[in-house]
Amino acid sequence: MNDQKGPASRPAAFLDRDGVLNLDTGYPHQPRQIVWLADVPAAIRHLNEAGYFVFVVTNQSGVARGLYDEGAVRDLHAWMDEWLRGRGARVDDWCYCPHHPDAVINAYRAACLCRKPAPGMILDLARRWPVDMSRSFLIGDRASDLAAAAAAGLPGFLVEEGGLLGQVQRLAPRGPG
Repeated sequence: MNDQKGPASRPAAFLDRDGVLNLDTGYPHQPRQIVWLADVPAAIRHLNEAGYFVFVVTNQSGVARGLYDEGAVRDLHAWMDEWLRGRGARVDDWCYCPHHPDAVINAYRAACLCRKPAPGMILDLARRWPVDMSRSFLIGDRASDLAAAAAAGLPGFLVEEGGLLGQVQRLAPRGPG
C-alpha cells in the first residue's frame, strides 16, 4: 500500500458511483439513465480544490449478468467525466469491477479481490497513484462499500441524505494539509 508522505503524495476521496454520484436506478449504463444527485459537481470541485485525488470505485455486476459490456461502462465513465469537467469538477481515475460470483457470463464469474466488499479497487488505485492513505476516506451507500474501506485501512462513510457537498466539506476542509 502506498502510504508515502512526500510532497507528491496527496489524500484521496474514494467515491462509490451509483447511489453517491447518481441515483441508483438499477444498472445504469447509458447517459440517458444518469440522474445526478444534488451538489455532486460542487462536492467534487471542493475535493479538487482541497488537494484530494478523487477516485470512483464501482461494482458493475451488470457486465457479469450480461446486461451490458465493459465498453458501455468505459463509455459511460468517459461521458460522466466530460459532464463533470464541464462543471469544473475532476475525477482523477475511474475503477470498476465487472465480476460477480453468480455471473451468467463465465468469463466474469469470480469471487475476485476487486469486487467490494473486497478492497482491491482501492488498493490498486493506491498503488498506481501517490496516495497518502492516512488522510484518505471512502464515501459509499452500502455496507459493502464501508467494508471495502475498512479492509483497505480507510475510514468509510455512508453518503448523507442532505447531499455530498456538506459531507465532503467536513471530511476534507480546504487549507494547508
